[in-house]
Amino acid sequence: MKTIFITGASTGLGKTTAKLFQSRGWNVIATMRNPEAETELTQLENVTVLRLDVTKFEQIRSTIAKALEMSDIDLVFNNAGYGLIGPLEALSDDQVIKQLDTNLLGVIRVTKEFIPYFREKKKGMFITTTSIGGLISFPLGSTYHATKWALEGWSESLAFELNTFGIDVKTISPGGIKTDFINRSLDMGTSPEYQIMTDKMFSNTEAMMEHASEPEIIAEVVYEAATDGKKQLRYQAGEDAKALYAQRLELGAEAFREQFGKQFI
Repeated sequence: MKTIFITGASTGLGKTTAKLFQSRGWNVIATMRNPEAETELTQLENVTVLRLDVTKFEQIRSTIAKALEMSDIDLVFNNAGYGLIGPLEALSDDQVIKQLDTNLLGVIRVTKEFIPYFREKKKGMFITTTSIGGLISFPLGSTYHATKWALEGWSESLAFELNTFGIDVKTISPGGIKTDFINRSLDMGTSPEYQIMTDKMFSNTEAMMEHASEPEIIAEVVYEAATDGKKQLRYQAGEDAKALYAQRLELGAEAFREQFGKQFI
């Protein structure tokens, strides 16, 4: 039986992926900041829930050590993250640091902790949730995009290093997901000078969310990436993400950016 280790498994895509892999016969180690609040995953066979806040370095080390004592691990799914939205000048330094710490440094540190284990086994896989926001950008998301574009470049470079040891590196770039991301996983900064842009951005986002995917559809792409045996690095997930990325490739980055921005500005 194969084992997947998941970060950010308390809600949304993380929880849905945990349930999907469990239903396909995998052993699941689902991690989250507040495991005592979890009532659903704890009822499932072959699912272990552990505490992990990816911004806490010592907790990363101790939780991964505990997980490796419990089971061989075949796949690490870096999924913990949230969105920080708002004009850059309206964001506090603490907001910026927390975004980088969670979305980028958390992924890097979790991955780094597992590399020696996979290297010695000569096999293993890392899948990281980036976003269509790691391949294109929206207004008022500069720090969020900084983390997601960073993860795309980081993964591409890391794949060169780790593929030589039999370790796969992949990214999943979802578009909109019908979860409570907007309510639960969003931090904001606002400034009156940007109010018109902010209002337009949110009305456009609401319209785009009508085309969002159910989390089960995105979780299936995670499963596909985990099991298809391909050396493919990037997987766009959801029809909206596929369409936007195809449009960017077709038009070229500059023309796409100009056209896409007109929807919001």
